[in-house]
Amino acid sequence: MSHDHTTRPAPRHGFFSFLAPAPHATPLPPQKVDAEYKRLRWQVFAGIFIGYAAFYLVRNNLALAMPDILKEYPGRFTKAQLGTGLTAVIVAYGLSKFIMGSVSDRSNPRRFLPLGLLLSAAVIAVFGCVKAVYASLAVIVMLSALNGWVNGMGWPPCGKTMVHWFSARERGTVVSCWNVAHNVGGVLVAWLATAGVFLFHDWGAKFYLNAIVAAAVAVLAYVLMRDTPQSCGLPPVEVYKNDFPPAYSERDERVLSFREIFFSHVFNNPALWAIALANAFVYFVRYGVVSWVPVYLETAKHLSVKESSIAWSLFEFAAIPGTLLCGWVSDRVFKGRRSPATILFMALTLAGVLLYWLNINGPVWLDYAALFTAGFFIYGPVMLIGLHALELVPKKAAGTAAGFTGFFGNTIGGGAAGAGVGWIADHFQWHGVFLTMTVCCLLTMFFSALAITKKTAPAKPGFSNHDTGMDKKP
Repeated sequence: MSHDHTTRPAPRHGFFSFLAPAPHATPLPPQKVDAEYKRLRWQVFAGIFIGYAAFYLVRNNLALAMPDILKEYPGRFTKAQLGTGLTAVIVAYGLSKFIMGSVSDRSNPRRFLPLGLLLSAAVIAVFGCVKAVYASLAVIVMLSALNGWVNGMGWPPCGKTMVHWFSARERGTVVSCWNVAHNVGGVLVAWLATAGVFLFHDWGAKFYLNAIVAAAVAVLAYVLMRDTPQSCGLPPVEVYKNDFPPAYSERDERVLSFREIFFSHVFNNPALWAIALANAFVYFVRYGVVSWVPVYLETAKHLSVKESSIAWSLFEFAAIPGTLLCGWVSDRVFKGRRSPATILFMALTLAGVLLYWLNINGPVWLDYAALFTAGFFIYGPVMLIGLHALELVPKKAAGTAAGFTGFFGNTIGGGAAGAGVGWIADHFQWHGVFLTMTVCCLLTMFFSALAITKKTAPAKPGFSNHDTGMDKKP
């Protein structure tokens, strides 16, 4: 890859110069490339894994503290009023994934991700340390929205990093392994909050202990992460792995302007629109099931709190092996094509949803089996749609593409699964809810089918040792 002006971003000034992409380093000698690539790939992976998991430590802390706030300030807030803070986080997060994703595409992920994590930790620390915040619902909502916004700086730099350091034929497995960070962070947030209350005898520790840990992780993530391989003197991963996507050229390594990102690669990309719509429907099913497990099982089937908690846990636990399997299947069975794997796993998700629906008068173990099945298969498509978005655009537009589909999933699909499922249940009973989820599963498969892409193209000539820092493999 030539290192001329076409591969370098325009100069920046002030704060944005801090976030500017790292310049290309002098290419390493060919004999050092393999060892250095292997070392840095997994070091970078560790950085984005722990970094993204830490974003979960400082995202939904308000939900954990709501019982304490209601007890500490009786009569000041209703549950619904505090719930607007949770809504503010979700909406701001979805918008931020899209907008900040475009900023991420023109930034150094090694600085972008830790900065977002530090800012989110700072906002959460205010919730725990400054009790005057709870004098005003408006302040709570404003800070919640701010936290959602800076929390949205986590996913895009991770996606950008993975498409730069791992090639198309291995990304399904790599991204599925990275995706486990969601579950790790989701488990640790409650554990840390509980530990904080035990250690400090203060419910505010549910915020500030998590913030302290997240800030420490931000520093560690900065130490581990790197920008692009070229910034370390290495060739593009496509050259290193001899794994070129269709129409790949030197232009794919050029930093794009915001206009090019939005109007040349995102808004005019029919396949990206298709999987963005698919993401909205799959998120509706995901949150429509898991968020309403306790209400459905305890009111419609009259199960105990313990039984509904077991069912909820099975749905979440099944996500880990299911996501890993889905990534492997998309890489090995479908040779890097994401849509066929998404369609297969959504069909199996639908089987779990139908079993959950039809077992209205059946034994609880069938509910457990249905929720384990749905959880096992649905998180794979959630992960793959995000990965597919990264691969439908040039690498330098990956963050924006991921944010675009994330906006549809989190803000539209996830948002609708809250009040939407409640409204359907009130007006059309639970049969209406399950019928809607069935339709959403089918629509996810339909829109995913519209985005089916060809297999990864074979290696192509045109890259010299001078361009890449290593000899081209035959």
